[in-house]
Amino acid sequence: MSSITPLVNGLAIVSYMVAAIYQGMFLINKQALTSPNRSILLAFGVIGLIAHGIGIYTSVSEMATIDLSFFRVAPVIFWFIVLASLMELVRRPVNNLLLVVLPLAIVSIITSIINTPGPTVETQLSSGLFSHLISSFLAFSFMTIAAIQALTLAIQERLLKHHHIGGLLQALPPLQTMEHILFELIWVGMVLLTLSLSSGVFFVEDLSDQNLIHKIFFSFLGWVMFAVLLWGRHQNGWRGKTAIRWTIGGFVALVLGYFGSKFVLELLLQ
Repeated sequence: MSSITPLVNGLAIVSYMVAAIYQGMFLINKQALTSPNRSILLAFGVIGLIAHGIGIYTSVSEMATIDLSFFRVAPVIFWFIVLASLMELVRRPVNNLLLVVLPLAIVSIITSIINTPGPTVETQLSSGLFSHLISSFLAFSFMTIAAIQALTLAIQERLLKHHHIGGLLQALPPLQTMEHILFELIWVGMVLLTLSLSSGVFFVEDLSDQNLIHKIFFSFLGWVMFAVLLWGRHQNGWRGKTAIRWTIGGFVALVLGYFGSKFVLELLLQ
């Protein structure tokens, strides 16, 4: 491991933590901090993202193989999730996503440091397979953010139903804006997920491998669930609890596809 890797990992953890705490202060005590400065959130988020990326790069650049174990893949996934979150933050008031995304990214970095290496593959990847991996990571990232957005929307609807108009509810955008953001995220995720599944057919070797069959089945199931949700939204105006349930269901299918086999084989069955 390069001597710079611990330093950049530490910088990423600290930067993510500062951004999350800053946003958390706004929710806890709005009188002390009436409005979160989006530039500050972006600054610490970008610093953490750059350091996080350098840490990933330096940890694999000197190796002849790439570690594909559960805890080594997680930081890469969360790097893309943080990237997608910051991209959305530039365009939309999705500050509260960082309260979920950044702590999970910190956990992924820490667990990758303290866990031993796992199964590896050669670092020389074809351009086709590389594009498949990138589209897969981005698709999962946007769908993760969509799932967090759906959970936030569920909390918001519950607060409105019980007439709790203060606190967290005041810190969230209007309900219609939240729903618009949710479906925008799902549309982007669906495009990327379609590219991922399509490229996998052409560039992934040995599709009959048992682990790959598991991934393909659940990834396609997730695609179908999100496609049904978008159809229902277009045809019948699905929203509220229906949209939330289909979003969470599709996301769970993707999690089982992306992480399910790794979790069972590496953590449960060792």
